[in-house]
Amino acid sequence: MTEEEEIKRNMEKLHISREEAEELYISDHEEIDTPEQKEYTAKAKKVRRYEKSDTPRKKTVPNRKIDQKKVEILKSVAHQLTRCVIEAEPKDLYIECINIPKPEKEITFILDGENYSITLTKHRPKGA
Repeated sequence: MTEEEEIKRNMEKLHISREEAEELYISDHEEIDTPEQKEYTAKAKKVRRYEKSDTPRKKTVPNRKIDQKKVEILKSVAHQLTRCVIEAEPKDLYIECINIPKPEKEITFILDGENYSITLTKHRPKGA
């Protein structure tokens, strides 16, 4: 919509004089830049927009410390599983193929031809 059309429309809808409609148009379309707006605009221009560029974002993987307590717990559990016998009818079952695919988290094994896994979870204290 052009300036003239908008002024005429405001005159008709709001029942105001031409001078008032022109003032309304100017106030609606003037741009006031406050210092905060100028600062934010300058910051926004510095932001990298990866969705518009061909270069992908660099993914950072934080270096995690290995929790030695969890590693030792899983080793101990795996060692105990080697000596574990499940009493069942008609025969006793022995745990086979004990594996630790994730040293801080998981043990897998086979019992009577079926795969099982045990997952270790360390719970954080409340409020942390």
